[in-house]
Amino acid sequence: MRELDDIDRHILLELQRDGRLTNQELADRVGLSPSPCLRRVRQLQDDGIITGFSAEVAPVAVGLPITAWVSLTLSSHAAEVVDEVEARLRGIPEVIEAYLLAGDDDYLARVAVASFDEYENLMRRELRAIPSIAAIKTTFAFGITKPRSPLPLP
Repeated sequence: MRELDDIDRHILLELQRDGRLTNQELADRVGLSPSPCLRRVRQLQDDGIITGFSAEVAPVAVGLPITAWVSLTLSSHAAEVVDEVEARLRGIPEVIEAYLLAGDDDYLARVAVASFDEYENLMRRELRAIPSIAAIKTTFAFGITKPRSPLPLP
């Protein structure tokens, strides 16, 4: 991993705040001319620091008002079981994020669905069908206290 300088950090902060900035707008905000700014952005992409650009979509606006955090505990940690669990999680469209954990639970998945009935169907159809799941715990989010924000770059 390469060392980031203050300009790199500023570029990353601005792009995390608004990934739709034009190169000229970004250059103006970080105090560079457009050509060096574009070179830096491309270098950050080439270095794997910027991994992509995407739109943030309001779940409620597209009919997905229910967010569930699902903790999964495995009964076996054999390599083939772990591979199968991870492949299955990646294949479920309603699972919008999934993390491997250290601690009591093995995975934490964020799920977006239209209704509690839809969540129940997802649980019965997909989650319970994953091999070697010993326990599933679900917590429903009723509001967002702090929306996703830029990474606090050192």
